[in-house]
Amino acid sequence: MKKKCVAMLLCAMMTMSLAGCGGSDGSSKSVKLDPDHPVSLTIWHYYNGAQQAMFDTLVKEFNASVGKDEGIYVEGYSQGSVSDLEEAVTSSLKGEVGADELPDIFSSYSDTAYAVQQEDKLADLSKYFTEDELKEYVDSYIQEGYFNQDGALYLFPVAKSTEITMINKTDWEPFAEATGTTVDELATTEGITEVAQRYYEWTDEQTPDVPDDGKAFYGRDSMSNYFVLGMKQMGKEIFEVKDGKVTFNTDKDLIRRLWDNYYVPYMKGYFASLGKFRSDDVKTGDVLAYTGSTSSAVYFPDTVETDEESYPIDYIVCNPPVMEGGENVKVQQGAGMAVTKSDEEHEYAASVFLKWFTQKDQNLRFVCESSYMPVLKEANSVEAMDSVIKENHIEINQKVYDCFKTEMEDFDKTSFYTPKSFNNGYSARKILDYSLSDKAKADKEALDAAIAGGQSKEDALAEYLTDENFENWYTEFCDGLNQAVANS
Repeated sequence: MKKKCVAMLLCAMMTMSLAGCGGSDGSSKSVKLDPDHPVSLTIWHYYNGAQQAMFDTLVKEFNASVGKDEGIYVEGYSQGSVSDLEEAVTSSLKGEVGADELPDIFSSYSDTAYAVQQEDKLADLSKYFTEDELKEYVDSYIQEGYFNQDGALYLFPVAKSTEITMINKTDWEPFAEATGTTVDELATTEGITEVAQRYYEWTDEQTPDVPDDGKAFYGRDSMSNYFVLGMKQMGKEIFEVKDGKVTFNTDKDLIRRLWDNYYVPYMKGYFASLGKFRSDDVKTGDVLAYTGSTSSAVYFPDTVETDEESYPIDYIVCNPPVMEGGENVKVQQGAGMAVTKSDEEHEYAASVFLKWFTQKDQNLRFVCESSYMPVLKEANSVEAMDSVIKENHIEINQKVYDCFKTEMEDFDKTSFYTPKSFNNGYSARKILDYSLSDKAKADKEALDAAIAGGQSKEDALAEYLTDENFENWYTEFCDGLNQAVANS
């Protein structure tokens, strides 16, 4: 009888070791699956083209290896665009007629995942990863997935992007040679403003018989990043979030610095935003350089095409600007993967797939096709990237490679940042995206109309570059942020 009890105790201990709970001791939950009756997982994502092809390839490899051994079968479905995916998730969450049930895993930006979590529909992934495993990932990437102060991990990083600056090298070189301008001057936001003024004046001088026809030098894609990163670099979080509640830090002096380095040069013709993206403006010759997502590198044009001519161009990749005297902080963006709350078997199976997909070899193969950055610390090096490219005979786009190389060489000297999620954070971010940029565009059109009507540029500008104009916009800007949250 005594031997029988000991045997039963040993058996129970073995069972507990296979399904041990994750917790404060840093352990992770492990669930015994049946390879003869595999758990099926459905993934919704927004990958298309080469991204989707590589994702599908990796899913097949997982199913044929780890999935087969453990008893997990994964199927991925593209929902189209990011907005299409968000709409599908929202429809499922609301239980709308005709909507599919939430999948086991779905790609998601933090705002969408936060909304799903608030409905208690997301699994806590911290149960299925040890502390040591989580330490292998870029710290800020993991931190983004902790929505609350309860230690629960709701969003897992699979690929990230940040920002870079790209320059039309072909047209930059004659300007740089004639004026003594260097790429190093573009390291700060204020430096870009100064160079943009110099470029405008230099191009204006090329046609002395035509006054005020200088060309814009610069544009940027994401204005919300400009605000979020600009403020963070100057020591403030514009969205300070605690327990899901947001406080807006809109220090007037700091916001004025952002105004002075976007609105003012925009009105003077040093900056521009004409096409849907600033890479479009490079292609039409309307700007020489822009700051945008690393994932946009592949879209940097190979030619400039104007009404008068078309010619090939080369490019320069450099780091995005930092506010003068500020900290080297770069934006952290890109969707992660959220796991729908269900049973232990499906949640555990999802964690096994995410763990496999984000390991160095698989993750670098995926990001080389998707223009995103890998999520493991050890994968963020040129040596690791080159090794995977060589071993897997990957034909990576040269612009993407140069973009990766620039970011990876600066990786250890960079802090990555993204605001924490809060109720109606998407609406608040849209205020950052459009409040200043829309005003600058509308005011510039009115300015150009006044000049075309015979008013001098100097007199026309004087009406806009006033403290009163800034104060009026600043009040509207702050009210817009408060209203966005009040409507949540």
